[in-house]
Amino acid sequence: HINQVFMNILTNAAQAIEGEGWIKISIDAIDDKQKVRIRVADSGMGISAENRAKITDPFFTTKEVGEGSGLGLWITLSIVRKHGGTMDVESEPGKGATFTVTLPVTPPQNVEQGPDDFG
Repeated sequence: HINQVFMNILTNAAQAIEGEGWIKISIDAIDDKQKVRIRVADSGMGISAENRAKITDPFFTTKEVGEGSGLGLWITLSIVRKHGGTMDVESEPGKGATFTVTLPVTPPQNVEQGPDDFG
């Protein structure tokens, strides 16, 4: 599931970059090494404040018809929460975006590892 989280974030970052650009990944141990914070920043087109409020809504997409389901970030947030974590985004139009995922080093006891369980 965690692989899916970062594949979704990285895919969105790559798709947001028009022409040449960059994606930067940084990882920090925080809270006395009880949590890990992963940041994925890109030089893409950025996200408006209006769209930032909706990006984790199911079926919301700014992509052309047939290019995205609008489920990627909804699934991503669901997985992160199920693992006891949080996800935040910082962005301005034209200035890229930074997604920050914070996860406990030890996941909650009730996390199932099945590939089809997104609940």
